[in-house]
Amino acid sequence: MLTDIFAKRYANRPIWNNYTRTEKELLVQAFSIISENIAPYYDADGKVNPNGKAFWEDIHNRLSVELGLKSLSQMAYSYQTAFAGKQTTVSGAWPIITVCENWMHADPVGVQDVDAFIKERLSLVEIAFRKKEAAVAKANAELPQQILKAKLRPAGGLRIPSDPAPGLKAWNKNLNEAFQASVDELNTRFRQAGCGLHYHNGFIQISEDPLFLKEAEQPFWQLVSDPLWKNVDIDMKEAIDRRDNGDRDPAWYAVRALESAIKIISDKKEWTRGGERGAHNYIDNLAKRDAQYIESWEAEALKAIFTKLRNPLGHGPGSAEMPSFTPQQTDLAIELCISWIKSLIKRF
Repeated sequence: MLTDIFAKRYANRPIWNNYTRTEKELLVQAFSIISENIAPYYDADGKVNPNGKAFWEDIHNRLSVELGLKSLSQMAYSYQTAFAGKQTTVSGAWPIITVCENWMHADPVGVQDVDAFIKERLSLVEIAFRKKEAAVAKANAELPQQILKAKLRPAGGLRIPSDPAPGLKAWNKNLNEAFQASVDELNTRFRQAGCGLHYHNGFIQISEDPLFLKEAEQPFWQLVSDPLWKNVDIDMKEAIDRRDNGDRDPAWYAVRALESAIKIISDKKEWTRGGERGAHNYIDNLAKRDAQYIESWEAEALKAIFTKLRNPLGHGPGSAEMPSFTPQQTDLAIELCISWIKSLIKRF
């Protein structure tokens, strides 16, 4: 199974030149969040938690495959010791969390590429958070059905006297709040380390503008985490990855994300007629008199984005110059689309 990892997405984008105390602290802190909050390996009595064990085995195996390794570190140990006056061999298998921990806390050796070294270890963090986030999303989706099942007796279909809904909702709320607290802590650690990274919706990505991150990006990622906006989330992540790695046309993907948001709103509000031929028609749906979702000046501003940004990138230039943007223009295009999407969804 293919697993998208931070180390491969940013392989060609240098972030670290040195492995200092700051980087070591970040890796130790990130691992601690996973082992203590995201997926504890041991229960309160010190016994192995089967769910925790399965979680760690899965993230270990996924990352090992992507890095082309049989295991992240030694799976077993063996050493000689004296017992009753004789040399005895002691051997055994490390718990899988220890295999991950030994690898995570190791120092770079010799001329090892520290940039790749750190990115690979943050990939374990990314996979763990993504897996936990998927589990939380699954629990959220299944909550209504769980409440319905809990209201019925196992046999006979009779309702039980007490309402289980408040308890299940409280459990679900705690689950979401605990995960969000872990996300907030991880992003705080990134900020303290000064590495310009941010985790959101299953991915670690570069976010170098602290003000825009706080005012626009964080609210944006929270809004598009809802499954309804899945395609918006996917295309905007692609835009940011392409920008960060110097790939072609990141702005095109940002505008695609904006177009998806506009179409979803038009569809869900039942304003789509079926004869729309492009983004401009969907924008008109949002601006028409009986909808008044956006004002006419907003509609014109949105149309300009598609005319000036998307269309030149979406069509072959023929014999004309290949369209391109400066890094500053690319940042502007992405930030503009993020701001528009955030504004449109907040009205939904």
